Amino acid sequence: MEHTYTKIQTMGTDVPLKVTAGHFATNHAHTNYYLDMTTIKARASEAHGIARVLAGLYLYDMVIDTIVCMEGTQVIGAFLTEELTKGGFLSTNQHKTIYVVGPEFNSNSQLIFRDNLVPMIQDKHVLILMANVTTGQTVSQVMESIQYYGGILQGVSAVFSAVDSVNGVPVISVFGKKDLPDYEAYDYRNCPMCKKGEKIRALVNSFGYSAL
Repeated sequence: MEHTYTKIQTMGTDVPLKVTAGHFATNHAHTNYYLDMTTIKARASEAHGIARVLAGLYLYDMVIDTIVCMEGTQVIGAFLTEELTKGGFLSTNQHKTIYVVGPEFNSNSQLIFRDNLVPMIQDKHVLILMANVTTGQTVSQVMESIQYYGGILQGVSAVFSAVDSVNGVPVISVFGKKDLPDYEAYDYRNCPMCKKGEKIRALVNSFGYSAL
C-alpha cells in the first residue's frame, strides 16, 4: 500500500493525525479510512502532545488510580499520568500515584489481569485509554473486564473516536468525526464498498496494516 497520507489537524494540539482513504478491514468492521497512529504512539513528543490534550479534557475533581492502555498506547499513558498528576488529579491508592497497565488476552480473546496486576484494578478508579474507537466493541470488552475484576470505571479516552459514547459512558477523544466528518465504519456483512466491488486495500489493527 502506498504511503499517501493526509495530515488532519485539530484544536488544541499541533500533533497531526495521518489518514489515508480507501477500503480497509478491521476485526469488527470495514472502514473508509486507515488512521496511521504509528508515530503518535511511539514518538515521545507526539505522545506527550496527545496526552496533554487528553488531560485538559477532564475535570480536575476526578479520581484516577489506574490507566488501562489498549492498542499500544502505553507511551501516551505514561505521559498522561504525568499530566494528570501535574494537574492535581486525585488518587486514592497509598502511593499517591497512577498505575499504567497494559492488556493481556487469553486464548479465548478475553482481556485478563494476572494476580499481580489485580490490586491495580480492584477497587481502583480506572481510566481506559484507546488509540481508535471505531464501533465500541473493544471498549465494551475492556469495560466488562474492569467490572469483573472489581474496578471502578471513570471514563474512556482515545486518540480518535467515531462514537460519542459506549454503553452510556462518554468517549473523550482528541480527534473525532468533527475532524474527519466522512469517516465511516460498516458491518462487514453490509458494507457499501463491498457491494460496489471495491477491493479491500489492507487488513488493519492496532499494530498497523497488512496490504492485500
